[in-house]
Amino acid sequence: MAHRDIPADRVFQALGDATRRAIVERLSQGPCSVSALAEPLGITLTAVAQHLQVLEEAGLAATEKVGRVRTCRIDTAGMDTLQTWIREHRPMWERRLDRLGEIFESE
Repeated sequence: MAHRDIPADRVFQALGDATRRAIVERLSQGPCSVSALAEPLGITLTAVAQHLQVLEEAGLAATEKVGRVRTCRIDTAGMDTLQTWIREHRPMWERRLDRLGEIFESE
């Protein structure tokens, strides 16, 4: 998959929905059809397609239509975006937690 610049906000927004997180978890097990995704979620194919569109825009899923079957698979571009965001913000979080620990220790 080609590297794409995907805003972290888009990825966080996509993962903010429980149904979309469930779809990503299912796709992490391997490719499957839209109907296979819809069945355990108890939602319509149209609803799954709408969720997939959000996931595709966030670089978390990709779909391909062969004949009448649309197959979905995981896309790692969105996860790469999250990994970069976490790596960039981690030092700040660690400094803040260290300061908080120092405050608790001094009391």
